[in-house]
Amino acid sequence: MRFSIWRKAAALAAGLALVCVAADAPSKAQAPALPKPVLVLTSIEPFKNAGKDWTRYRYAVDNSSAYPDALFAASPELPPCGNNKKASRTWVDLYDQTGKRLNGFCALGKAADLKQIWFALESNVIPPSWVYVELNDRATNTKYKSNLADTSQ
Repeated sequence: MRFSIWRKAAALAAGLALVCVAADAPSKAQAPALPKPVLVLTSIEPFKNAGKDWTRYRYAVDNSSAYPDALFAASPELPPCGNNKKASRTWVDLYDQTGKRLNGFCALGKAADLKQIWFALESNVIPPSWVYVELNDRATNTKYKSNLADTSQ
């Protein structure tokens, strides 16, 4: 009787060890460990479009070099962005401090493009006090949310 109890205990321990090893192994679709994006305002510029006065707020993700270009590769296997069937793996959205979406980018081609993101408002509209950016890695369903960045220089 003791022999079978010890055998069962050993088999259970071996099984638990295999489960632990398998749980620690990274999968292909696992999100890479990346830092939180650091959003900074780079410029504010007036412009005209369709007979209206606008203000463009330009931002950069200051630590964009920490993100691999593979995050922004064309990904035709993922759902398209409108008519763009080769939208990037990671989409980037700018939000105000309340979570209202201000602008989005679904076709950035490389991490360096994070230095040229923006949103625009008609010049007579008071901008939100703060904005943040969210990077949505659609392949791993992982979102990277930035700090709140000011809208005034």
